[in-house]
Amino acid sequence: MGKELIFKALRHEALTEVPWVPFAGVHAGQIKGYTAEEMLRNADYIVESLMEVNKLYMPDGLPVIFDLQVEAEILGCELLWAKDNPPSVRTHPLADTREMPCACKLPTADSGRVPMILDAMRKTKKEIGDEVALYGLVCGPFTLASHLRGSNIFMDMVMDEDYVRELLAFCTMAACRMSELYIEAGMDVIAVVDPLVSQVSPDHIDNLLADGFRTIFDYIRAKGAFSCFFVCGNATKQMEAMCKTGPDGISIDENVDLAKAKEVTDLYNIAIGGNIPLTTTMLHGTQQDNIKSVIDLLDSVTDKRNFILSPGCDMPYATPVENTIACAQAAKHPESSRELIKNYESSFEDIEVDIPDYEHSDKVIIELFLLDPDQCAACTYMLNSVADAYEEIKNISEYRVYKYFIKEDIARTRKMGIKNLPSICINGELKWISIIPNREELIAVVKDCAKKL
Repeated sequence: MGKELIFKALRHEALTEVPWVPFAGVHAGQIKGYTAEEMLRNADYIVESLMEVNKLYMPDGLPVIFDLQVEAEILGCELLWAKDNPPSVRTHPLADTREMPCACKLPTADSGRVPMILDAMRKTKKEIGDEVALYGLVCGPFTLASHLRGSNIFMDMVMDEDYVRELLAFCTMAACRMSELYIEAGMDVIAVVDPLVSQVSPDHIDNLLADGFRTIFDYIRAKGAFSCFFVCGNATKQMEAMCKTGPDGISIDENVDLAKAKEVTDLYNIAIGGNIPLTTTMLHGTQQDNIKSVIDLLDSVTDKRNFILSPGCDMPYATPVENTIACAQAAKHPESSRELIKNYESSFEDIEVDIPDYEHSDKVIIELFLLDPDQCAACTYMLNSVADAYEEIKNISEYRVYKYFIKEDIARTRKMGIKNLPSICINGELKWISIIPNREELIAVVKDCAKKL
């Protein structure tokens, strides 16, 4: 039974096969013809879509929804809805104040979209909960704090640690509240999704974030559920600090070398999940590309204990169904799938792109290489860091945004030699890799480059 496979992985037991968890997210709605907004506002659409995912993709585990803005919406953030992505946070209620949110605003079973989500969870549990391990995803405390405070949170970490600790404590309580509600609704695994953790140093995790994460993971464990720590971006340097917070599992995206990361997680006896590439493989690749990617991941891990196969993050809405079926087949039947890729050749052909003539440009060229500024929180805040500072440097610079789900932008990213996203280049030089610059730092770098033009 697939559910038991997930449990064995999270109990760190020997596995006869690697469990498979497709992060179908709003892609599940696309299968049934629903927009992301329609699905994420309607319990019946969620359940109907998940039943189709269960039938097509043969999951061992499955998130009920993949939406990190539920808590932010409850706490006063305005959302920007989309047809093919989860909503993004449009406003930050604490952007211009350091007041603390009132404890009375902490999520309850009646808050925002929570009643609808709990309804979907209970119905999904009734339908497939005996065979499939169900995941409830909560927004991690650091990302939730950034939703409330905006990009100011990064300067706060330098200028006012006490405020950050107080805000993180509130967000930790919110995560515990949501975890309790989801566990009561039948969720087997609570995934604490905090994409912005990759944006801070291991020391900041140890000194500012770790206590909150430990509190959440201990709370989930005390409630009888498993916990996973989901992070986006190049979290290679943060892996050990994350392990020390004590989750049952960690899930990483394609920016991280899974085999090397597993060496770290194995030292702490923590399961690791990942990390089929989302855009180059699942969205734009062929079935053979997807089979090859899965087989390569399976082969990269010598000890299958503590391993869960999954996409690198929430699957793109328009991911071809046949590509995910190919991943599922390779996960369930790896040996026979090898026969299908004996004569494998990559289908991805780089498109010709022109690189700017930085040396002779009239202005400093700021280039942002992002996964998806609407869906990836780290990408959103990196873009905002440039947009917020642009008024001061617009006479001497221009900025361009490249998105890694557009074929031309994928080709440009590869030609520029950008290996980790999100990243920022200034006049062709890689300046920030998976790190969001503060306003003063960005402006200083741009002005210094402008003097050389």
